Amino acid sequence: MDGTLVDTEPYWMVAETELVESFGGVWTHADCMLMVGSGLWASAAILQDRGVDMDADAIVHWLTDRVQAQLAEHGVPWRPGARELLAELKDAGIPMALVTMSVERMARQIADLIDFAAFETIVAGDMVTHSKPHPEAYLAAAAFLGVEPAHCIAVEDSAPGVAAAVAAGAVVIGVPHLIELPESVHYTLWPTLSGRTVAGLSELFGQRRRAAHRIHIPVHTGTTTDEGAATA
Repeated sequence: MDGTLVDTEPYWMVAETELVESFGGVWTHADCMLMVGSGLWASAAILQDRGVDMDADAIVHWLTDRVQAQLAEHGVPWRPGARELLAELKDAGIPMALVTMSVERMARQIADLIDFAAFETIVAGDMVTHSKPHPEAYLAAAAFLGVEPAHCIAVEDSAPGVAAAVAAGAVVIGVPHLIELPESVHYTLWPTLSGRTVAGLSELFGQRRRAAHRIHIPVHTGTTTDEGAATA
């Protein structure tokens, strides 16, 4: 969600800076970059190391409240092409799951601000035991959608997110935002979602599956189905 569909990272940076400074600390842009793609409870540990004298749950709730307040004030800052691609996928009848390490209440706030029901399910950071880069959230999303992970396309912007989706066995597209992603045989890099279509996703899916078999990248095959899914 954050950085892939919506550009909420600046909102998180504001919240983190305000929180650290309220305890007399200094929070830099480099510190902000450490948090991109991480689970909120892992991020809370970093903030505690910078002097925030609150327990992890309190930090997560404070940050989420602050980001939600900014969303209410400024609206949803869509990443280029994200809303258009969601709408085309929805029109095509392709089931979608929102997989995010933000907490459920914030994910639902953003989903509710979309002017159509984009997602069949949401898997959020407070709904799983292990945060990204662990594959748990993506495996849970695929299970809810009723498809094997290998029959899904996952779209991610961060290294932990890409690692989680690859480990789950999905076909993965990396769309870097604040932090560059290295080239890899395990995923495809797109500079933006702008101009991307269902047809383009389908073509890429076929290419990646064929390439995976050629170079023996393990994929979860499971039961056969013609249905596909998209997760972000």
